[in-house]
Amino acid sequence: MKYIEAFRDGELARRLAAAIHAEADPARPYRLMEFCGGHTHAIARYGLPDLLPANIRLIHGPGCPVCVLPAGRIDSAIALAREPGLILCTYADTLRVPASGGVSLLKARAAGADVRMVYSCGDALAIAQANPERQVVFFAIGFETTTPPTAAVILRAQQLGLANFSVFCNHVLTPAAMVHIMESQGDPDAVALDGFIGPAHVSTVIGYGAYESFAARYRRPVVISGFEPLDVMQSILMLARQLNAGRAEVENQFSRVVSREGNRKAQAICEQVFELRDEYDWRGLGTVPLSALRIREEYADLDAEQRFALPYRQVPDHKACECAAIQRGQKQPADCRAFGTACTPERPLGACMVSSEGACAAHFTYGRFRAANHNGDAA
Repeated sequence: MKYIEAFRDGELARRLAAAIHAEADPARPYRLMEFCGGHTHAIARYGLPDLLPANIRLIHGPGCPVCVLPAGRIDSAIALAREPGLILCTYADTLRVPASGGVSLLKARAAGADVRMVYSCGDALAIAQANPERQVVFFAIGFETTTPPTAAVILRAQQLGLANFSVFCNHVLTPAAMVHIMESQGDPDAVALDGFIGPAHVSTVIGYGAYESFAARYRRPVVISGFEPLDVMQSILMLARQLNAGRAEVENQFSRVVSREGNRKAQAICEQVFELRDEYDWRGLGTVPLSALRIREEYADLDAEQRFALPYRQVPDHKACECAAIQRGQKQPADCRAFGTACTPERPLGACMVSSEGACAAHFTYGRFRAANHNGDAA
């Protein structure tokens, strides 16, 4: 606990806040996007915007794995779960994401589908071993952080010769989404983002070197940040100093965990099992080229999409939900008319309110919407 508390020290936070105020040029804006939902959660939980100058604005990105999962993929998982005798295994937050007609995996389970929450893909493999007479599918989602365990479980299932186990792969890639955000509005120079707080856990796998071409191409600094409040504050200070100096480099605040090259062993196992998809739909971002992984043909017998010939169709989000604009950084949660009224963590309309790392759930949980509702401006 002492190690954690060192990154939550109030006096150090005040010093960092003072340094940021001293560094911030009042004549210019600092529009910084935190890509990762873990950072969004920390920013809301610890009230970091209250410590910053008014011209430093933190903009929420799409970096919650549950939030970017398109409704059509949930529909495919529900179709799988309804297969007679099949067991569908998935992570907890995925159960509650609304898909077509407001149906979710949780509602499908209530209607009789055998949908089971697991803490790891290894749990799903164990369920398959314990139920050899039934097909078991692991609904795999997440960024590069959760991809290596999925690759390992596929290799283990092949080694065991499990004929009743397969994976519905929905792993997506962070750098491709960052590129899409910069390209999606036409002229990248016109995008109202000045810098990025880079993801932490993702970077332990892919390394901070993976963002160097992005920073150089789009002339936007990236600082890889830890998740504690002082980590984020220091990263904001580092970004402000880069922007003031006219630099656009990748810096690593989270040096106690992240290296430039990342986890080579994890990268190798992912390369062995997966290959790039030509394109993939992201909730909020639309179709993003070369942004997701599929299982290689050598492991096709463990690919649920091939085994069950899974259907997929694009499904529009709820008309009242502003998740798409929030995940692109164009709106704040409080800009959505449904936020905190028709849409709450107990009854979410969109994915941003489902996961605790979603921008809407973080704002709602920690009261970041109250000032917005009172003043009429985004928090």
